[in-house]
Parts: sequence; structure tokens; C-alpha cells
Amino acid sequence: MNETINQLEGLLASGFEYVSQATELELSQKPSPEKWSKKEIMGHLLDSALNNLQRFTEIQVEEKPYKIRKYRQDEWVEANQYQASKIEEIVICWLALNRRIVTVMKNQTETTLSYQIVFNGNDYADLNFLMKDYVDHLEHHLTQLTQNG
Repeated sequence: MNETINQLEGLLASGFEYVSQATELELSQKPSPEKWSKKEIMGHLLDSALNNLQRFTEIQVEEKPYKIRKYRQDEWVEANQYQASKIEEIVICWLALNRRIVTVMKNQTETTLSYQIVFNGNDYADLNFLMKDYVDHLEHHLTQLTQNG
């Protein structure tokens, strides 16, 4: 888990640095009407952090296997109006949620990391997988931001 935590901490630093140096125009520009702007991608990452913090916390106390509830990503981005939001507000919240996730990750044991989760009723994994998958998802989207800039 230490490698995953280090990876997450590095991604938080590089994501913050990128957004801090980007212009409002660069962050707000949409590649096409149906695609997210970079600001909306950051909003999606905020939503992802919120949902995963809840998952990582709930699995500690809920019945196992823990059932993953999906959320409607496009609708969340629209409902939160990230395109019209200040990037500073999005980033501050994103960083705070992810710092809490780092704390939760640091408090896991071999036992808790093996807690079973179920996706879509028939695909099983464990908390360790879910935490690593979250960090990989974050890395994927941060790469999208920096490669398209």
C-alpha cells in the first residue's frame, strides 16, 4: 500500500502544479460540445474522490462483501456545474478529499485490505484493488489534462 500512497501523493502534487500554472482559457476550453473541459475533468476527479472516500470508509463498517454503487459521472459533472465554477474551489476540495483518502489508506491493515467488494453483482475484488484502481484512474485523467495541453 505504501507504493500506492506514494503514487497518490505524487499525483496530487503534479495535478496541483499543472492546474496552478494553466490559464483559465486552457482549463475551460471544451474539445467538442459533448467532451469535458479540463476544468470539468478536475470536477470529475473531485466527484471520484468523494465517492471513493465514502467507499473506502463504508467498507470498514458495512457487511461484506461490500457492494459498490455506481454513480452517474456525466450527470454529476453537469449537476455541479464545474464548467462555471472557479478552478480554485474545485482544486481545494479535490486536494482536501484526497488528503483524507491518503489518511484512510495509511490506516489500512492486511486484514482490511483483503475486505471483499462486489461490482455489478458478480465481479469480486478487495479493498486493496479498489484503492489501487482509484489511484490509476486519477493518473489516467491527470495524464489527459497534461497531454492535451
